[in-house]
Amino acid sequence: MSSVLLLRARSLGLMAASLVGAIAGLGFPPALLAQSPDQSGSITLQSDIQESNSETGVITARGNVKINYPARQIQATAAQAQYFSRERRLILTGNVYVIQQGNSMRAETMTYLVDEGRFIATPQSDRQVESTYIITNPQ
Repeated sequence: MSSVLLLRARSLGLMAASLVGAIAGLGFPPALLAQSPDQSGSITLQSDIQESNSETGVITARGNVKINYPARQIQATAAQAQYFSRERRLILTGNVYVIQQGNSMRAETMTYLVDEGRFIATPQSDRQVESTYIITNPQ
């Protein structure tokens, strides 16, 4: 039998402790654990609903998802986010917007590979991914 935890999360600054540990590289176990911020930083996750399945290690946030990851200078919004703790992979879906160090990307779906620090963006059919990059001149 699967144990699923539902969290209603509308207040500003609410941390989903499981996602904080998972994405920040704290070795998130399948069960939810309270995590204190460490030197790799913390992640603030806001959404209308959050679920964590301790058997699969999958964390799902739905509705008005906002992610702030200061350690990697990442901010993101999406309709849904799913974190697969065993693969250390975050999938954002639904009008995804990510900004990192001033660079931004829009897509229907984005996968963030935590260990590689890499985004993979996929558009809706018959559309394109849009990116804006800041290019500085060498001094």
